[in-house]
Amino acid sequence: MTDLKPLKQLEDRLGGEVKIIPMAPMAQYTTLRLGGPADLLAEPDSPETLTRLLEEAHRLEIPVTLIGHGSNLLVKDGGIRGLVIRICREMRRIEVKGNTIRAQAGAMLSSLAMTAAENSLGGLTFASGIPGTVGGGVYMNAGAYGGEMGQVVTLVEGVDLSGRPFRYAGEEMQFSYRHTRLMEEDKIVTHVTCQLPNANREELIKEMVELNRRRAEKQPLTLPSAGSTFKRPVGGYASALVDECGLKGVSVGGAQVSEKHAGFLVNRGGTAADFLALIAHVQKVVFEKKGIVLEPEVRILGEDAPVTPV
Repeated sequence: MTDLKPLKQLEDRLGGEVKIIPMAPMAQYTTLRLGGPADLLAEPDSPETLTRLLEEAHRLEIPVTLIGHGSNLLVKDGGIRGLVIRICREMRRIEVKGNTIRAQAGAMLSSLAMTAAENSLGGLTFASGIPGTVGGGVYMNAGAYGGEMGQVVTLVEGVDLSGRPFRYAGEEMQFSYRHTRLMEEDKIVTHVTCQLPNANREELIKEMVELNRRRAEKQPLTLPSAGSTFKRPVGGYASALVDECGLKGVSVGGAQVSEKHAGFLVNRGGTAADFLALIAHVQKVVFEKKGIVLEPEVRILGEDAPVTPV
């Protein structure tokens, strides 16, 4: 049972400074379009407001969960207890100085890639179609089409859950496939700096258009999803394994393995419980037939819905 008193105190203290939503339906804040409510959801519009939120939550001993655009999230049906901080379009400033580009964590990766291209800077075309934020992309070392954030990031700035600042140089981030040290640390990205090579503006834009055409052709972009559901296993591709096991189109409730791309699970009116069951089913079949354990790439948050007495 959630203690509502600290949550109310936080809302009373900071409600005039930042947008705070009680019992926020997480289905509205994830691309998968499902999930139970967050006790409180706040959308800070500056690093300073973020720090104030974290300091107050720390004093009141309120658990904090950070999200970005919600494009890689599966929120369980019972929702998320405590405070969810959403760093997205309210913190999206991007600055360019020579070959250096610095972005707030809430900027979209597509905007970062386009800004770089408009300034004749290469190295970010791979990110033009990734539907996530800069902060989220750095947190998990997002990538596509042979590129990933760890190849271009030179500095990550942010705060820990008590509001204390940190700075990591790119080499300190411990970038690896879909992983950084931030995934084991209670730290929140506020700014990301990239050092990029000079390139031809028209060729960069042409490349981004082509990559996004290929993405639209191969991926189920018209249905709610959380992107690639499973990490790429050593020596192969998750989508190929799922396809080879005859799982394309398989459903559990309203969750379905996409008929267009077997690496995506799509929402056709399902629940988080449907998706968790389908993930487990796919893992079981692939392991039985191929001897390979598929690890989820999607970030799973929250609590299961309480059981209703019969």
